[in-house]
Amino acid sequence: MNRKTRETDVTVELDAAGGIRTGDKVLDHLLTALFFYMGREAKVRATYDLRHHLWEDVGIVLGEELRSKLPERFVRFGSAVMPMDDALVLVAVDISGRPYAGVELSFKEGEGGFEASLVREFLWGLARSLRATIHVKTLSGVNAHHVIEAAFKGLGAALGRAIQESGKLESTKGLLEV
Repeated sequence: MNRKTRETDVTVELDAAGGIRTGDKVLDHLLTALFFYMGREAKVRATYDLRHHLWEDVGIVLGEELRSKLPERFVRFGSAVMPMDDALVLVAVDISGRPYAGVELSFKEGEGGFEASLVREFLWGLARSLRATIHVKTLSGVNAHHVIEAAFKGLGAALGRAIQESGKLESTKGLLEV
């Protein structure tokens, strides 16, 4: 899947070798963790003008790629409580056709490149294009790197579960609008 604008050129391919090279070492590190815990290999390439645009557009393209790979019937829900050193982060996903991102990231110690605002842009881009509800909440944590990396690991684990094939349509309505 590709998205090319005047601000970015982003390609995301699931189940493809090639590694992750966005030009942002922090985002590369976090995406590596996300795909590892999702249990999927991925190739990601990007060029960009501003980090804000990069993070949002990578989220958008990842959501589009995930949607294109969804089985006809999928588990829909996934969640994880992910520890990493001082951090404990809750992540819950519902691929329901209703985009929303509830992002409550908090930490006391910043670290260069690890910014809650960029994570929020990534998650909103992902939620809109995947048409999913995503909640990420810091339960405890001091270090920005640990909190944000735990969030991406938890997101990977939650998405890995939610996109698995299911033997039934996971909706009491009898319809999922994805």
